[in-house]
Amino acid sequence: MDFNPLFNLDLQVACDSSTVPDEIDIKQWLATAFEVEAAKFGRAKTLAQPFEMTVRVVEQAESQALNNDYRGKDNPTNVLSFPFEMPEGIEGLELSILGDLAICAEVVEQEAAEQKKELRSHWTHMVVHGGLHLLGYDHIKDNEALEMESLEIEILAQLGVENPYQERD
Repeated sequence: MDFNPLFNLDLQVACDSSTVPDEIDIKQWLATAFEVEAAKFGRAKTLAQPFEMTVRVVEQAESQALNNDYRGKDNPTNVLSFPFEMPEGIEGLELSILGDLAICAEVVEQEAAEQKKELRSHWTHMVVHGGLHLLGYDHIKDNEALEMESLEIEILAQLGVENPYQERD
């Protein structure tokens, strides 16, 4: 798929991991996710207009601090999503900021090994998963989880990644 050239990604790598995918791959994975979602459900931000987002790859300590501050969970996690919310009192400003993702490289690496998944595939899944959260998808309720996971499986298949929810030997 061709991705929107007006889609601006700020990739920040704040860790020493050598497994962090490059910006082109991350942008392609997100663009594919947004395009598939828009074609299927039409809820994605209009891809014809410019939009921006940040992906920050973090160490465990930063992931743990963010997870504790925003979710009340005192442990590092694979991906955290922070959808952009326009501050009160700012009106008429044409900002199209999708939001931010914080991805913990060490957790992604550990999960891939534990779950017997190819590391690049797991990175792809975490980026797509976080991107869908920025579009408003969630997996707290069973029906929401089924919708989100089904969409993830479809997007990942287009990217050549196996179903991440399938048991591995």
